[in-house]
Amino acid sequence: MQPIQAARELGKAIQNDERYKDYFAAKEKNDGDEALQNLIGEFNLQRENLTMEASKAEGEKNQEKIDELNEKMRATYAEIMSNENMRAYSAAKAGFDRMLNQVNQIVAMCCEGADPDTCEPAAKGCGSGCGGCGGCG
Repeated sequence: MQPIQAARELGKAIQNDERYKDYFAAKEKNDGDEALQNLIGEFNLQRENLTMEASKAEGEKNQEKIDELNEKMRATYAEIMSNENMRAYSAAKAGFDRMLNQVNQIVAMCCEGADPDTCEPAAKGCGSGCGGCGGCG
């Protein structure tokens, strides 16, 4: 089997995995939750306002306003994360990400000469430097 065809087969296997299905079902519920999406929009607006205020020149910054925006942002974030759909989405995404990380580690190990049938990724992370990876998340 050629590598491109093997990658396509791997893609099919991933799409048939329960973690993939759980993640995308949770994502759809999350995306369809209008109240949650409004909160996320509000959070993003608060973050933009905070960034604009914090980036002002030293004499123009209003620390009281920065503190107030920070507190509003924290409260909105807490509300977002307490939403049932967001909690389900976060859990499903974490499971899916762990599976993808393991797949990526196995492919990387094989590209470095490891035996595809026996190589085992580290339980947490890959054990090497993170110079160009960023895959452990």
